[in-house]
Amino acid sequence: MLDSRHIQTFHEVVRSGSYSAAARSLGCTQPAVSQQMRSLERAVGTPLFTRSGRTLRLTEAGELLSRHAEVILGDLRSAAQQVAAIRRLAAGRVRLCTFPSACATIVASAVTHLRATNPGIRVQLLEAEPPDSLAMVPAGDCEIALAFSYDLSAPTEREDLAVTPLLDDEMVVVLPASHPLTRRRALEVGELADETWIAGCPRCRATFVEACAGAGFTPDIAFTTDDNLAMQSLVVAGSGIAVMPSLVLSFLRHPRLVARPLRPAVHRAVAAYTLPEYLHVPATATMLAALRHTSTQLRPGRPGVHGTPTYN
Repeated sequence: MLDSRHIQTFHEVVRSGSYSAAARSLGCTQPAVSQQMRSLERAVGTPLFTRSGRTLRLTEAGELLSRHAEVILGDLRSAAQQVAAIRRLAAGRVRLCTFPSACATIVASAVTHLRATNPGIRVQLLEAEPPDSLAMVPAGDCEIALAFSYDLSAPTEREDLAVTPLLDDEMVVVLPASHPLTRRRALEVGELADETWIAGCPRCRATFVEACAGAGFTPDIAFTTDDNLAMQSLVVAGSGIAVMPSLVLSFLRHPRLVARPLRPAVHRAVAAYTLPEYLHVPATATMLAALRHTSTQLRPGRPGVHGTPTYN
């Protein structure tokens, strides 16, 4: 195994032409340079220099190593600069896995904030729904996963992950503008027993079905789709009504769609998950801070955001 310090000394000997000149340049003694060169020759198993009087000449092996030394030392300098840049937050990469509605809202704003404050950090976006997204973190496929859970008291099923709570997303009932229930300011689950339903993703559907069961009925589900635009179009077309996260309505809303709060309220907790050791990686920690900052701006009570949809 070659010692990088010996490579650096060897390079300086070649550049300066002698052990003594290299010693002066490196701020050490000539015997120290000689000792390092003997160690390097033992490591490679062949002489690197020959002497002609006071002149040092490279052997064939020395010529070859000299060419590689330039590359090796250049790579080491570049690596040191990149590591220092990451330490200073001047550069770095974060792979972020998220679900669609969070990508269009929380993540989009967080990336904009990050580019303004730490432009050297590059964000790579991946898309997956929980629990698949959570499994990607310990598998090494991403550093951060955004996920949602309908159990607000236990927001993660992965005890090996560190959780950063972001926001509480309220579910709302969406109806066509012509529906008579749009005259109500909020809708009880029980009074929707006779409606035809359009259901969403499996996790959202399970929570919705549980809420209906709590009200004493089984919902008549006519269509199921994970496509939020298709769901809204089906509702507007009169094919049924649906329950949808407020977060979706903040960026995607059909003009002939009306949203009403559901009572009792159903919420999902949105959080960021990472391995505990990633909390100490500057780029990851900075990305988490940007997500927290953005989520604060999106929390209920702020006009025009997902927590306060317009109920017209």
